[in-house]
Amino acid sequence: MAPERSKELHVEMDGDGPALLLLHGFTGGARTMEPLGRRLADVRQVASVDLPGHGRSGMPADPQLFGFEETVDALARLLDKRDHVPADVVGYSMGGRLALGLAVRHPEHVASLSLIGASAGISDPVERSARRRSDDDLAEDLLDHGLEMFVDRWMASPLFASQVRLGPDALADSRAQRMDNDPEGLAGSLRGTGSGRQPSYWQNLGGVEVPTLLVVGDEDSKFRAIAMRMAAGLPDSTISVVAEAGHAPHLENLDSTADVILGFLADLDEDRQAADGRGWSR
Repeated sequence: MAPERSKELHVEMDGDGPALLLLHGFTGGARTMEPLGRRLADVRQVASVDLPGHGRSGMPADPQLFGFEETVDALARLLDKRDHVPADVVGYSMGGRLALGLAVRHPEHVASLSLIGASAGISDPVERSARRRSDDDLAEDLLDHGLEMFVDRWMASPLFASQVRLGPDALADSRAQRMDNDPEGLAGSLRGTGSGRQPSYWQNLGGVEVPTLLVVGDEDSKFRAIAMRMAAGLPDSTISVVAEAGHAPHLENLDSTADVILGFLADLDEDRQAADGRGWSR
């Protein structure tokens, strides 16, 4: 049976207040971001999205919608449709890369960025081309050998080794969530929104004027270095290093990660309230 084709991104809503767009990482979904989303829903109306090829969004009706910039544009349309412009945007890994793309392509849609383990892309064209080939090979491997083998290999990646601290029950739940995805959807996501398909935004960072929080786990040395490089290019950015966490601090140390983001949002709210008398509106 052919996978179901979707015309719109599936969204889970929670909370009240100013709009916040919440974006998950590859093989994840709105469900994986739910613990963080519940915390953020205390101060925001949270729209948690299943990105193309994931969760209940499934396969796009138009395969072109797997493309990186096409996905960014779809997120902008979603915010327009729900009258959530501008929104604070929180994204993890792939979701963080897309959040940055939204700020670059649709700056009027973004009020702030909280990027967890994210990157501005691969700046070297040769390396980016090699990554595209690698992502394409990974997609073929997924389709050839099946979702179960792919998920087990993905979760065994050194990038996620620190998640052993979550314990067997949480890891089993994470595996079950990943297994709910459609293999063709994940393959399409790799080919469309993998790091090799993302434009390099390093030269665009100076134009991202919204307040930006860069969140990284203290055990994620690769993305700590990337965050430092990004902070050097972003005009209004802060780095927060979360203790006892690797690439997914929102899972490995939820309390600290939520506190960091909530503190960032609280500071923004104070600034916005102070600016109301000077013509700032939302």
